[in-house]
Amino acid sequence: MKDTNRLTYGRTSVYNLNYHIIWGTKYRNKVLKGNVEVVLKQCLREIASKYGFRIAHMEIGKDDHIHLLISAPPKLSVTNIVRWLKGISAWKLFRECPELQTSYWKQQNRHLWSPSYYVESIGAVNEQAVAKYIDDQRAKEK
Repeated sequence: MKDTNRLTYGRTSVYNLNYHIIWGTKYRNKVLKGNVEVVLKQCLREIASKYGFRIAHMEIGKDDHIHLLISAPPKLSVTNIVRWLKGISAWKLFRECPELQTSYWKQQNRHLWSPSYYVESIGAVNEQAVAKYIDDQRAKEK
């Protein structure tokens, strides 16, 4: 009997790999709001679709960092997932959101994201708790 709600069935493996990933903006600039937030979330969904992983939950915290709950197949490393998400999203945001030029004004060597990130593997027991924590990020600010 397949448990398709919790497990993912691939051609050669069955897995339930979930990661809570957090990273922030360079200098903790509070720029992840309004149009930037909309473009960022859409971009991250597109990246996940392109590279074969799923973003189960996503929310911005204090306009300067992002929380993601990601489910990925075992063939994808967390390092590559974060590299794709941060690199492609920064490139797209600088192109589509001119309002970022006020916070990140240099024409060359611009970096939207801080070079570091936090990742935690999530087991089946903690998955619901982490999902609720991510979903409640905006509510905590009010």
